Amino acid sequence: MTRFIFITGGVVSSLGKGLCSAALGALLQARGFKVRLRKLDPYLNVDPGTMSPYQHGEVYVTDDGAETDLDLGHYERFTGVPSRNSDNVTTGQIYWKVLARERRGDYLGATVQVIPHVTDAIKEFIYADVADEDFVICEIGGTVGDIEGLPFLEAIRQLGNELGRSRSLFLHLTLVPYIASAGELKTKPTQHSVKELLGVGIQPDMVVCRAEQPIGRDSRRKIALFCNIREQAVIQALDVDSIYAVPRSYHEEGLDDEVCRHFEIDEAPTPDLSTWDRVMESVRHPDGEVTIGVVGKYTSLLDSYKSLAEALAHGGIANNVRVNVNWLDAEIFERDDAATYLEDVNGILIPGGFGERGAEGKIAAARFARERNVPYFGICFGMQMAVIEAARDLAGLSAAGSTEFGPCEDPIVGLLTEWTRGNVVERRNLHSEKGGTMRLGAYPAQLAANSRVASIYGASEISERHRHRYEVNVNYREVLERAGLHFSGMSPDGELPEIVELPGHPWYIGVQFHPELKSKPFDPHPLFTSFIHAAVEQSRLM
Repeated sequence: MTRFIFITGGVVSSLGKGLCSAALGALLQARGFKVRLRKLDPYLNVDPGTMSPYQHGEVYVTDDGAETDLDLGHYERFTGVPSRNSDNVTTGQIYWKVLARERRGDYLGATVQVIPHVTDAIKEFIYADVADEDFVICEIGGTVGDIEGLPFLEAIRQLGNELGRSRSLFLHLTLVPYIASAGELKTKPTQHSVKELLGVGIQPDMVVCRAEQPIGRDSRRKIALFCNIREQAVIQALDVDSIYAVPRSYHEEGLDDEVCRHFEIDEAPTPDLSTWDRVMESVRHPDGEVTIGVVGKYTSLLDSYKSLAEALAHGGIANNVRVNVNWLDAEIFERDDAATYLEDVNGILIPGGFGERGAEGKIAAARFARERNVPYFGICFGMQMAVIEAARDLAGLSAAGSTEFGPCEDPIVGLLTEWTRGNVVERRNLHSEKGGTMRLGAYPAQLAANSRVASIYGASEISERHRHRYEVNVNYREVLERAGLHFSGMSPDGELPEIVELPGHPWYIGVQFHPELKSKPFDPHPLFTSFIHAAVEQSRLM
C-alpha cells in the first residue's frame, strides 16, 4: 500500500522544500521503506530546459533524458533512487496534455475546465509510474498564495479526500522569523500561511518551521493551537552547518517519528543513520583542504552549478579534505592574465555552458592548466574548450573554433545533427525547436585500454548523462592525437568523442557528459574522487 506525502511551502520562497523532501525520503529509507520523490512545478514552461540559468538555476537531467528541476538532484543525492521523467511535471506539461486531449475529442465535446480536467491530469501524474513504493513524497513548488499553484493545491486536496488519512499526509514548511530588535521569534507568519492553506481546503497534518533560533515550548504550543495540530507535529528546522546534517537534525526533532505515528506504523525500526554520520564526520573533521578554481559563465547564481558544487564536496569527502571553491567569471580571463586568478588554486574545473560569451576566457584557463601542470577537469563545454585550445596551441590549427559561435575555418566543435538513441536515429538541425532537442540522458561510452579514465572507473564501458547540442568533430581526431591529446572514451559506434585526456600531465581530463549528476555523498563519482585526489597531490607541491 503506497502512502502519499504532500509538501507545501509558505511565508517566503527558498525555504528548502526540496531538502526537506529529500531528507524525509532519506529518513524513511533508513527505516527500511521504499521511497519515490517527485516535484510538481507551477510555472508554465514545459520544462526548465530553455530557461536561463539566472532564472531557474541548474537543469537536472535524468537517465531517461528529462530536463527537470534541480530539486530532483537533491532527491537522488539523498536517497540514491534514480529520478525519471515521470517524477517532474509543470503546469506547461499539464495544459499541453489537456489541450491535446481536447483536440483529439477525448472529452466528448465537454467544456474543458480547470476542475475537473486540469486537476484530473495532475492527479494522474501523481499516481503514474508508482509500483511497490511504500511512500511517494510530492513537493509542490512555489509558495501557498501563488495564483499559478492553485490547481495543484486543489488536486492534492482532492487526493487527500480520495486516499483518506491512512494513505495521505500534508506537511507545510514555513518560516518563523527572528526579530532582532524585539529579541523574539514571531509565529504570526506561520499562522497566516496555514490559514491561507486552509482557505483552499487543506488542513496540514504537520508544520515544519525553519528558524535561526530554537523555537521555545510556548511558541510551539501557540503554532499547534492556531494551526489545529498536535504540539509534537510542530517540527523545528534550525540552520545546520551542512545540508548532509539535515537528516540527522530532522530525526532528532522527531520528523520521521511523527510521520510514522500519523500513518499508524507501530513496528517501524529506528533509522540507521550511520552513513550520514560518516559523511558528516568527514565534512566536520577533514585532514586538510584544497582550492578548486571553477571558471564558469553563471557564477553570479551558484544554483546554476548546484550538482557540480555538491560533486566537488563529495570528492572532498572521499579524500577526507575540505574543498574550497573559488568561483571565477570566465570573462575576466579575456581581459586579465589567467595567472592572476589561478596561481594559487590546486585544480581548475570548467563546467558546461552555452554560447560564445566567456569562451575565450575558458580557453585561456585550459591553456594555463595544461602549461602549468595544474589538474584540469573539463565538463561538456569545458571539454570542448580544452580540445579547441589543444588544436590551436598543440596542433597548430590557429583558426580552430566551434560552429556554435558562427562559421570557422577549422570547426573542431560542431552541431550534432544525427545520433542513435537505443534503436532510434534522432535528427536535429539549426532550425529545430530549442526545447528537448539536445542529446539528453544516459548514453554508453567505451574506454580505451590502459587510459587514465579506464583506471579511474575500473571499467571498459560506462554510462553517463548528457545535455548538449554540439560535439567534438571526430574528423580531427587523428591530427589532435598526433599532437598529444588522447581520445580515451568514444561512443560505441566510434563517431562521438566522449572523453579526452592528456598523457604525461598530472591530471588533465575532459568529458562530454555531466558526471556531477550521478555523484552522491555516500557514493562520490570516481572522476571527482580522482580529480580531488590530484588536487591534494598538487597542494603538496605548492
